[in-house]
Amino acid sequence: MLINLIFESSFVMRFCGVLVLCLFSTIGLAQKTIVSGKIIDANSGDPVPFANIVFKGTSIGTTTNFEGYYKLETSERVDSLIASYVGYVTKTKVVRPGVTQTINYQLEENVLSLQEVVFIAGENPAFEVLRNVVKNKDKNNKRSLSAYQYDTYTKIEIDVDNISEKFRKRKVMQKITSVMDSVDRIAGEDGKPILPVFISETLSEYYYRSSPKLQHEKILKTKITGVGVEDGSVVSQFIGSSFQEYNFYQNWLNIVEKDFVSPIADGWKFYYEYDLSDSAYVGDHYCYRLDFFPKSEQDLAFVGTMWITKDGYALKQIDATVSSAVNLNYIEKIKIQQELEPTSAGPWIPVKNRVLLDIGEVTKDMAGVLAKFYTSNKNVQVNMPQELKFYARPIEVAEDYKIGNDNIFWDKHRHEPLSATEQSVYRMIDTLKNIPVVKTYTELLKVAINGYKKVGKFDVGPYLSLYANNTVEGHRFQIGTRTNISFSNKWVLGGRIAYGTEDESFKYQGFAEMILDRDRWTVIRAEYTKDIDQVGLSADDLLDNYIFLAATKYGNLIRPYRYHQAKFSMQRELVKGFTQKATFQYRTFDPLYNFGYYTDPERADSPIATEFQTAEVALEARYARDELFVQNDNERISLGTVKWPIVTLRYVRGLKGVMDSDFDYNKVGINITKNLKMGFFGTSNFTITGEHIFETLPYPLLKAHIGNESLFYTSAAFNLMNFSEFASNSYASVKYRHHFEGFILNRIPLMKKLKWRLLATANVLYGQLDQKNRDIIPLQTVDGEPIEPIGSFRKNEPYVEVGYGVENIFKVLRVDFLHRLNYLDRPDVDKFGVKISFQFIL
Repeated sequence: MLINLIFESSFVMRFCGVLVLCLFSTIGLAQKTIVSGKIIDANSGDPVPFANIVFKGTSIGTTTNFEGYYKLETSERVDSLIASYVGYVTKTKVVRPGVTQTINYQLEENVLSLQEVVFIAGENPAFEVLRNVVKNKDKNNKRSLSAYQYDTYTKIEIDVDNISEKFRKRKVMQKITSVMDSVDRIAGEDGKPILPVFISETLSEYYYRSSPKLQHEKILKTKITGVGVEDGSVVSQFIGSSFQEYNFYQNWLNIVEKDFVSPIADGWKFYYEYDLSDSAYVGDHYCYRLDFFPKSEQDLAFVGTMWITKDGYALKQIDATVSSAVNLNYIEKIKIQQELEPTSAGPWIPVKNRVLLDIGEVTKDMAGVLAKFYTSNKNVQVNMPQELKFYARPIEVAEDYKIGNDNIFWDKHRHEPLSATEQSVYRMIDTLKNIPVVKTYTELLKVAINGYKKVGKFDVGPYLSLYANNTVEGHRFQIGTRTNISFSNKWVLGGRIAYGTEDESFKYQGFAEMILDRDRWTVIRAEYTKDIDQVGLSADDLLDNYIFLAATKYGNLIRPYRYHQAKFSMQRELVKGFTQKATFQYRTFDPLYNFGYYTDPERADSPIATEFQTAEVALEARYARDELFVQNDNERISLGTVKWPIVTLRYVRGLKGVMDSDFDYNKVGINITKNLKMGFFGTSNFTITGEHIFETLPYPLLKAHIGNESLFYTSAAFNLMNFSEFASNSYASVKYRHHFEGFILNRIPLMKKLKWRLLATANVLYGQLDQKNRDIIPLQTVDGEPIEPIGSFRKNEPYVEVGYGVENIFKVLRVDFLHRLNYLDRPDVDKFGVKISFQFIL
């Protein structure tokens, strides 16, 4: 009996013990705290990747992924959660213990300057990591692959931000305000209201080949919604991944036409301070965390954080920011976030990129602009180069790029689903586009940018040439028109007509252009023109300087003449970068000043003529190895070259007797232009030009060098040379310009706040006017009127002018101080001059 009682008691105790353990285990599970959420920037609404999340009072934490998401759990008793990241204000939120919950953050940017990094005794431990990063660059840089390709998805959003109450009360904004108030704040509950005006999505295939360096992107599908965006064919060429390429393994990154030094550049120690702040797993890779800061806050450099793999010293992740302290105009912030993965061959390729460009208010009463870019790359393949002809067009848009672009297609094919915020962006833009006042201002902006007003199938303009006033024509009124792509994608027809109230004469032009091939750009053009011009200021020589060309129709015209011109030309890009052009031109010369020439200089009694006709054939070969173009409707626009110079060779043959032409002649010429990027020392540009004319001709058929007697500076002219002061039958010239950016003035305490920038210029012209070309011009006309001679160079003495100046004064004004170094004995020349110009630069 006693034994049974003891056994039963023991069983009960064990049963109770098991019951208690189960109960406590259940209670423990019930008290497990699970928190997930997303961290975004309160200003832009963009995710904040790599941010730190930790339960307060514990060591339990994690970091957000590239999309800003996190998940954290604990069985410990916790009551709050802390979110922090470099450059942002740390934020704490209350946690409900023992439950699963969602906690999102909108982090505010920390406007205080980052504190200096101070190391005591010994070498900075980050330096050893940086040395290994540079040592392993060739092994990790994607450009060391013979080729790579991937499928890419690109998303771009442009918003108006920093919308003040004063700006909202403007008349133009009042009807838009109701739209803003009817939609949730895009940036989130704690964020600032923004007004989206453009969003696009693109699917494309990107290919790169290293030898020779070539790239090709085929835009497969685009979805574009924006205020003022209609056709979208031009925009489609800019919204792929080609313009979102940021390679930190390069020493310099070109952003908004400025060169920023990479934090892993070969000369990293000269530009940055570093802090080895942590080490942890990032995905499957154990990484060192390095924070970096520019040594001078105004230099074109970044501040941020990067993660370097311990195995191989490759860049795994980077978050780099350019702050408003940098010597840039209008730019408040540039942020680049990048995540990389290794390829099968070893080098790493970015699989996700996010770029934020924050453009500040031009004035206090205006709003700012946010431009946000996101790129995702998948299906990476390496070391499979395509044939060279495959890369003939760097950017190609598929013919069906707009077909089948419904929501079902994009829900299936975009790499990342749209957030609720982005879905509301589409709805808001669709609403904005239908507001009448928005349509009106959009049209005005287009006219300001393009110079033409689109009216159905025609463009009317250009507005710069609508009116002029000069000593020959008096008041000059002009109107022009041309067809656009709505009329035809093969034919461009156009013309203009002008009338002068003083000479009571009509001037006009008509042209027809046919696009034969868009892949290898092939164009045929025929035109006929009747107008006035000035010797040495030919419109054909100033086509790339529209403002200066329009200005030549104002004021006192120097050596003016009337002309008729018939011109036929054909050009074709034979292979990538190499364009051939052939032109036939007939032109008359009817001077409106005292001019004459001997028709037979060999005779002592040679007749004197005042007019002449020419017929000529010109052959031109242009080579620009890495030049990038985009097609704007029926035009092709050059975006310049990256590394190589542009070389143009030209041969002209005059045909005497053809269409009553008066002269036989041969001209050969060359032009070389190149931009030089010199890092922190700034950027340079030089142009070398040379020409030789073999026959004896009157000076209007020679090279009458462009002078500038106006107050305004222009790179198209020799700025202290008078109009038509020199002519040459053989010459060579060098024009050099260097922009120091903020290299010097950034280091002067009282000057760096102004953000002024120094520049230097030098123009050298070595010319020759043979005696035969001088003798062909008589001292007086047949009527006895004296003829003003054309100036010539002294033997072995080039014309030289040098200058220095300051640009970025009030962000738009440039002042050049110029010195003419020789030919000072001539009448009415200035050995020193001050000229101004206005420019919009970043």
